[in-house]
Amino acid sequence: MVATDAHPTARGAGAATTLRVGWSTELLGYDFGFGHPMTSDRIDLAIALAAQLGLLDRPDVEVVGSAPASDEVLATVHDPAYIRAVHAAAEHGVPDLARGLGTRDDPLFPQMHDAAARVVAGTLDAVRAVWEGRTQHAVNVGGGLHHAQPGAASGFCVYNDAAVAIRDVLGAGAQRVAYVDIDAHHGDGVQDVFWDDPRVLTVSIHETGHALFPGTGYPTEIGGRGAEGTAVNVALPSRTDDAGWLRAVDAVVPAVVREFAPDVLVTQHGCDTHRLDPLATLRVSVDAQRVAAHLLHDLAHEVSDGRWVALGGGGYAILDVVPRTWTHLLGVASHRPVEPSTPVPAEWLAVVRQRYGREAVARMTDGAPATFRPWSGGYDPANDVDRAIRATRTAVFPAMGLDPDLD
Repeated sequence: MVATDAHPTARGAGAATTLRVGWSTELLGYDFGFGHPMTSDRIDLAIALAAQLGLLDRPDVEVVGSAPASDEVLATVHDPAYIRAVHAAAEHGVPDLARGLGTRDDPLFPQMHDAAARVVAGTLDAVRAVWEGRTQHAVNVGGGLHHAQPGAASGFCVYNDAAVAIRDVLGAGAQRVAYVDIDAHHGDGVQDVFWDDPRVLTVSIHETGHALFPGTGYPTEIGGRGAEGTAVNVALPSRTDDAGWLRAVDAVVPAVVREFAPDVLVTQHGCDTHRLDPLATLRVSVDAQRVAAHLLHDLAHEVSDGRWVALGGGGYAILDVVPRTWTHLLGVASHRPVEPSTPVPAEWLAVVRQRYGREAVARMTDGAPATFRPWSGGYDPANDVDRAIRATRTAVFPAMGLDPDLD
């Protein structure tokens, strides 16, 4: 797949900017504290690397901050009682274990509400700017908090920024929104919010729930009554590598997104699929993650006139994986993709060395070919990944009017 720099048919082609990036230092407040995997260093290092590679200072790239989203906005997805509980947890240190607040995954911190609400506002700003034609693409690497439920925190996620933004753009006039999640963990929170809504397609490519939190996301989960076929889940075997992971993305995502024909494409780019990630056991490279970003970018230009909002998500190899992967994402979204052979700037490497006392990977590549055999090449029933793909296509394609053997 080759990304192009010019898309004259895209609705956003006449937009003020090519890319709108949600970023301010206030976003670093979303941090569960020392030793927790969800450290804000992930975002800080990613933005710093992108900046030093010159991706954020282009005249057609706008970097914007945001104030926390209001309780009224949050309540479009989240229960008011839960929002009050988050306020109490933040302001008075009051845990609410029944609502996931004060658990090991989601420990309390003083700015919990404001920090989480600011992430929501960043994704909300992104989708509004894309929908209104003020930018072609928008990226919020601090977003993608896909596990948060309407009434509970879950899996390091307090508020579900993607769900709030999708609901907002539906209210603004979008008829259909597709959400594609390539995090190692199932995008359960977004799926649950829109389970019965035929206007929203949720697609998740993840490590099987038999092995990984949250234990959901099986092929038979295809949507609620009246929305059958709008939830799509590929549950991959543990230790799936580049060839299998990209084959799964290619075998499922383009077909279902094209058939759904969304007005807006929202994608979540959790990079805990990487082989170095400490919380999952997939074996994907930075190079394959870059290929997937290109695929999703090009798909947005094909099906939704370029209206694309890309979010961060998981990813806990904070020095060697997250900054490079999300910098590649920003490069793709700005129509200036970073060549894999590009050296990581010496200044960035020096900051890592000083702050963490070790060397980081010195190039923007893992040296992986990131190639795969397209699904059109045939199904291998002896292959675990092929069986997982086949299970998804068999379960959901007919509900979408697609032939699992041909499309």
